[in-house]
Amino acid sequence: MIGSLLPLFSIRVCISFIGIVGNVFLIACIVQTKFSRVKSFELFLLGLATANLEDILIVNIYDIIVLQTSFIASNIWLCRSLKFLTVFGEITSILFTVLISIFRYQKLRDASKRVNLPIYLDSIRSAWMVIGACVMFSILLSVPIFAISLEDPGENVTRKIGCPPDFFQCNKSYCPILNGIFKYLFITLCNLLPLIIVTVTGCLIIAVLLSQRKTVTPVVSVSSSSQLGGKSRGLRLQRSTIAVLAAMGLFQVDWTLYLIFQLTFSPADLPYWGEMEFFISTSYTSISPYVYGIGNNLFSLKNLMKK
Repeated sequence: MIGSLLPLFSIRVCISFIGIVGNVFLIACIVQTKFSRVKSFELFLLGLATANLEDILIVNIYDIIVLQTSFIASNIWLCRSLKFLTVFGEITSILFTVLISIFRYQKLRDASKRVNLPIYLDSIRSAWMVIGACVMFSILLSVPIFAISLEDPGENVTRKIGCPPDFFQCNKSYCPILNGIFKYLFITLCNLLPLIIVTVTGCLIIAVLLSQRKTVTPVVSVSSSSQLGGKSRGLRLQRSTIAVLAAMGLFQVDWTLYLIFQLTFSPADLPYWGEMEFFISTSYTSISPYVYGIGNNLFSLKNLMKK
């Protein structure tokens, strides 16, 4: 049994290491910028990287350490607390992805008419308010972890099972009402709805980019320096937008698989339930910082030498 789990454990360690390094480096690159120069988009990236890092660390503590120890049976509140932090990090990462996609679409929409006029989320104060709302919403949706049932039906009686692989404990044969409500509320609000928003926003961004390519605006008596400056800003925005679209695509693939996985299978069907759930949910939190960092020129050789 241990030998069969060793390859999965090795892959898990590699994915976790890649994710931790990427998120830490993205946080370091943004934090080194002077606070007065930090933009809303960078704040959203900082929140995303922090949520990703917290999720990777806690899910490993929960899955690798807690599930392998017998003392947790008498420390059920530790189990609930760790699962609360896992769900909190997962939801926060999802919400920041939705926020980044909406922000980028607003920046691109009517850009030619708006010129240099800011949008609502360009304001640092507005950005902090939205970030606070995302964190509060994540906490609100994670709190039911402390109320759901962790009992599993035995032959004639119910028994405590400690930290279960599927914390919802909701399958075809046994699904407490509160667990079922929380499971499908969680899937709807934290998986399905964000997936729809990211998909629609991604399509709108692509539509805007295609329309901009078809639109040619003649330039009359503009200095060469202004032309170069505008072209440079345009290239940076285009590269950043491509990175956002790539991260959104990764998000769509991962969370579509996660939805199929949650709605189709149960822990009784799959012996490696925890590992499969980990690989699906953690691939986005591990790879996305590299996509955002490279696309926004944060993971440059210059920044690497500074570190």
